[in-house]
Amino acid sequence: MFSTHVYPSGLTLITVPMKSTQSVTALILVGAGSRYETPKINGISHYLEHMFFKGAQRYPTSHDVSSAVDELGAEMNAFTGKEYAGYYIKIAAKHLDKSLDILSDMLINPTFDPAEIDKERGVIMEEYNMYQDTPMYQVQWDFERLIFGDQPLGWDEVGTKECIMSIQQKDFQSYKNMLYGAKNTVITLAGNFDEQEARAMIERYFEFSLIEKNKEFDAYKPHTPTSRVSVTNKKTEQAHLVLGVEGLDYFHPDRYVQEVIATILGGNMSSRMFQKIREDRGLAYYVQSSFSDYKETGVFYTRAGVSLKDIDDVVRLIQDEYRLLANEPVTEKELTKAKEFIKGKMMLSFEDTETVAHFYGRQKLLRNEVKDPQDITKNIDLVTLDDLSRVSKDLFGRPMYLSVIGPFDTPARFESLM
Repeated sequence: MFSTHVYPSGLTLITVPMKSTQSVTALILVGAGSRYETPKINGISHYLEHMFFKGAQRYPTSHDVSSAVDELGAEMNAFTGKEYAGYYIKIAAKHLDKSLDILSDMLINPTFDPAEIDKERGVIMEEYNMYQDTPMYQVQWDFERLIFGDQPLGWDEVGTKECIMSIQQKDFQSYKNMLYGAKNTVITLAGNFDEQEARAMIERYFEFSLIEKNKEFDAYKPHTPTSRVSVTNKKTEQAHLVLGVEGLDYFHPDRYVQEVIATILGGNMSSRMFQKIREDRGLAYYVQSSFSDYKETGVFYTRAGVSLKDIDDVVRLIQDEYRLLANEPVTEKELTKAKEFIKGKMMLSFEDTETVAHFYGRQKLLRNEVKDPQDITKNIDLVTLDDLSRVSKDLFGRPMYLSVIGPFDTPARFESLM
């Protein structure tokens, strides 16, 4: 059972007691993802995430931050998405107070030392290069850029080389002042702690310190590309592809139906895509169907790594499975199996305090509502065969998009497949 507490500043705290564990995850989510960026500062959300670890008032250097975490045997990390950023420490329950001291100092009192900014450019450029050299990740970003176009929802979170090399201290301070406000922040504590003590700790470390948010990201503008195929010519031994459609947003009433569809098609080792493409034909090492949902839209896709000679066959097979699901009834047995898989995986993941914290915090920040796992289970159970047919016809009746990375010159050779 979770509780929600809103402080006078508008800061929201969600507490999820888990008495069976000896740890606590303190997670801070802020509506400060890459959708808030402009072309001039594309990548600043992710760069800022790095800079929060580089020193503040009570922990002046990156070494001070990491030492404070390491001496407690804690795990600390951060991430940047398109609509929010997150910062967390997973720690032994008795050290919760210390973890909040570290996190609050990082996020409220960063120094943004110009020397550290310049040093971190090299780190981020190497991260940029790493993704460029990892096609199975990059092809996913290419796919979203193809569907969403040249607007923040279509940009990579890591940014561009030009922006990474030009961002300065004043840019970080300005961006932080716009977005890192109390009403734009959700703190979630999941694990073994006393709730009243935890509320007092949050008030001591965070209350009246986070400034007001004063920026919203621009609304998504539907995009129609000149071609529905994107090809990045790269010398690789394996072709990487993502094939899919524009999907459902995270407010959509059919979002649970979409999750069941993804599971049936390519969510596990007994799924249709995995069995047909990998097990029966031996055409791919990895093949998976999934989705990403955002405020106004989303993507539904299947991704795969295939041999260069077999890529055309795999594109056709994925399309065939999409059409089959849309046009032929699913059996009750297959629907039940998918539902139980989703519910079982969710329950297993809830043994981890970090997963629990993210589950509750993301809902509050993005949807301003919080459902518990039992609510999600009920929604999954409500999905019917008619729902699958209806939503599959909708999704797979939409224009399909294909992104590919491999030794291919132009999109032209794939356009006839679409």
